[in-house]
Amino acid sequence: MGAGQPVGGKAESHRAMVRRARRINRELAEVYPYAHPELDFRNPFELLLATVLSAQTTDLRVNQTTPALFAAYPTPEDLAAANPEDVEGIIRPTGFFRAKAKSIMGIAVALRDEFGGEVPGRLEDLVKLPGVGRKTANVVLGNAFGVPGITVDTHFGRLVRRFKWTDQDDPVKVEAEICAIFPKSEWTMLSHRVVFHGRRICHSRKPACGACPIAPLCPSYGEGETDPEKARKLLKYEKGGLPGQRLSPPPDYPGLPAPPLGGA
Repeated sequence: MGAGQPVGGKAESHRAMVRRARRINRELAEVYPYAHPELDFRNPFELLLATVLSAQTTDLRVNQTTPALFAAYPTPEDLAAANPEDVEGIIRPTGFFRAKAKSIMGIAVALRDEFGGEVPGRLEDLVKLPGVGRKTANVVLGNAFGVPGITVDTHFGRLVRRFKWTDQDDPVKVEAEICAIFPKSEWTMLSHRVVFHGRRICHSRKPACGACPIAPLCPSYGEGETDPEKARKLLKYEKGGLPGQRLSPPPDYPGLPAPPLGGA
């Protein structure tokens, strides 16, 4: 890992980077005390399917689609015995619906035949399921089983590189380097906080630098809009007064629930 270049231009030692990274995590915890997985789910099976369906679409679109899926097929046994065309019809709004239907039905068959109809709570078992990689496995482990894990999605990868915590692009290498910076107990919530920040403030194309509460700690400050008034107009979800991505958000979420499919 190369040394970062924080605000001020001086080369940053690894130890200094770790201190700064942990301070950013503490400050993000104050900004997003309500950070949570933004997929609606009631059990490990629902979270597993929702995470697989979330590939290349928004969590909002998944949350608008899964109520009908979970109502029709509440267990792995139900989904394993389904008509593929019926499943495709339900999940069509998430995109790539044929491939996704094949994946989630394959998962259901594997759960029924190899795991007694239960989602396994070990990473080595989860990644054997069709369409399930480390990212999906860590989401399920961290949020359904309480097993700490770093979830490297596009938002997380973008921000940790902007923060100069790593210069890696490969998600597995990113995961390993970030895990080495933080205590294991922080991994799951760190993932949520960073993703929340990426979706709400530190956007891909135009980060709202002028409205960012951790700007003094960010070596990439200035890549986005620095004018405070203009930056505030870029804020999304509850930070911008808009609905969040979940139809059924946690009780402590300060924003508005998302509308159902076809809703206003």
